[in-house]
Amino acid sequence: MTRTLRLGINIDHVATIRNARGGGLPDPVRAAKLAEDAGADGITAHLREDRRHISDEDIVGLMEQLAVPLNLEMAATDEMLGIALRHKPHAACIVPEKRQERTTEGGLDAAGGKDHLAPFVKALGEAGIRVSLFIEPEPAQLEAALELGAPVIELHTGRYCDSQGSERDHQFKRLTSAARLAENLGLECHAGHGLTFDSVGPIAAIPSVRELNIGHFLIGEAIFGGLDSAIKRMRALMDKARAEADNERSA
Repeated sequence: MTRTLRLGINIDHVATIRNARGGGLPDPVRAAKLAEDAGADGITAHLREDRRHISDEDIVGLMEQLAVPLNLEMAATDEMLGIALRHKPHAACIVPEKRQERTTEGGLDAAGGKDHLAPFVKALGEAGIRVSLFIEPEPAQLEAALELGAPVIELHTGRYCDSQGSERDHQFKRLTSAARLAENLGLECHAGHGLTFDSVGPIAAIPSVRELNIGHFLIGEAIFGGLDSAIKRMRALMDKARAEADNERSA
């Protein structure tokens, strides 16, 4: 049976461009509304502790203006928990965060950090916020997410996107196995990080994956052809890959 594959658009790097010069332009909230109009099923924004891109004011604007769900990416800190509980976005994805990194470099160590993560997952869930954990495609991490009570996991696709040849094949097998395990455990499976027009097809074809979250690449493509065009092309590639995979499975 065909399952709808959702597309979430991360608008962090619209804010990166704005912050490079200061002022209010380009406006990430405007970008989110354009993405919504282009067919995005949701918007993702990472409010980092150092506020290097998305700002607190952006979160307020997104909550006020979006008609599609907002997925707030956040570190497991008391400050971010307070912000999430105050705004109550549709979802909160807990991610690792290091001051020196350019962007999120890998998955959260849910297995090694269960004691620290447990109160955050519990508080967010009790507030009616759908909790997801951004993790590596490893069985121990999925099993930890289940133990923590997080209903959703997002698989880090960065290693797959950054590799070639046999190594990419290996990373793809890790992702497919993890997605299958997620479904067997009763976890909703999302995926994202580093996906492009060239790399999205195989990930979109994985039947257990329910949502892809894509940002940096699409913001870059928007410079050359517009955000609307980039999102619609990504959506078309995702839908084509999913449909072809469904046809092969039913043949």
